[in-house]
Amino acid sequence: MAGFTNYAFRQMVRDFGGAGLLATEMVCARGFAWLDEHELEHPDRLWGVRDEPRPLAVQIWDNDPETLARVGARLAHEYGVSVVDINFGCPVRDVAERAHSGSYLLRDPERIGAIVARVVQACAPTPVTAKIRLGCTRDEIRAIEIAQIVEAAGAAALTVHGRVAQDFFRGQADWDQIAAIKPHLQRMPLIGNGDLDTVDKVVHALQHYRVDGVMIARAALGRPWLFRQVQAALRGEPVPAEPTLDEQREVLVRHFRLVLDRFGDERGTMLMRKYACCYAQGRPGARHFRTHIAHAATPSEFHAVVERHFPRSPSIAAANPSSVVGTLRVP
Repeated sequence: MAGFTNYAFRQMVRDFGGAGLLATEMVCARGFAWLDEHELEHPDRLWGVRDEPRPLAVQIWDNDPETLARVGARLAHEYGVSVVDINFGCPVRDVAERAHSGSYLLRDPERIGAIVARVVQACAPTPVTAKIRLGCTRDEIRAIEIAQIVEAAGAAALTVHGRVAQDFFRGQADWDQIAAIKPHLQRMPLIGNGDLDTVDKVVHALQHYRVDGVMIARAALGRPWLFRQVQAALRGEPVPAEPTLDEQREVLVRHFRLVLDRFGDERGTMLMRKYACCYAQGRPGARHFRTHIAHAATPSEFHAVVERHFPRSPSIAAANPSSVVGTLRVP
């Protein structure tokens, strides 16, 4: 997820465990190539990639097979990543409409096939995967056709988000449409994605739809422990409880330290504000917390807001009534 799944966030997920394969933010292949040609530092989105634990996937996007192949080869052979993933699903205007990449390419299945085939050739033996949406619009669902083309081009797996590009993130993901793809594949694993924000939904998706795996995205931004809970449920083990609000605050602070180490005090604080809002989302007092954290400009201000306004467990809230608005409860 662009702007979120950087090294610091991935480290939070690793600390809790349970995720089978972590992925970076999507990297613009053309931008990577430009930086490379001018002997500049590679994108911030590759922060930590060389040295962090494996398995690790890097997602790239563009519309030119040769550029994607060149960058994919660098990632596979120089960075040593576990998987090179190609994004054909992003609906954001800068990617889709302006750069004619991401979900824009769902209009041109043959070009998708050419891109996948060229990147597979360049990255071998590193696996190459792809991510798509169901189509560009609800009147133009082409996921089965595209899935077959991606498989024929040599991809190792396909992830399908159960919305069309027109939806962005509105409405509900259509898991029946995802499942309908599976009978049309010969060997390639199918990974489902969309609206998997609870343990029960993940278990249901794997039990009731014909998918080989699932991808969890936005739901994990404020809950990096979700993967650990899902893993336990799938193993038939007791599901670990949600961390207490006080423990969640400690996770947020640890995450903040990693961001500061990379980006410095000013930029690190600015970047961390959006993560802090994710951690608070759905908790009692979240709106009050967001109002204050949005103005934090220094680490000391950030820590002060977290200490005073991040949702608290009931016993602490009772001892510090000025730090909360309304009644708090552990979700």
